[in-house]
Amino acid sequence: MGGTFDDVAKVTLYVVDWDESKLAGLGEGVGRAAERLGVQPLRPTTLISVAALAEPDLMVEVDAIAVLA
Repeated sequence: MGGTFDDVAKVTLYVVDWDESKLAGLGEGVGRAAERLGVQPLRPTTLISVAALAEPDLMVEVDAIAVLA
């Protein structure tokens, strides 16, 4: 069974060392990804600041929950 972004009910963004100075860059990245996928990025979204991610070079991790009927 496959799904699309239309099936996504909630998105969680994990951002390394989050502060408000990163808001513009994060918004730009989300906008570019949404445009590339041809979707609207508006979903219930939670942003969580973390000290680090599993890969040292990563700054953002995205977790999406989809509901498939």
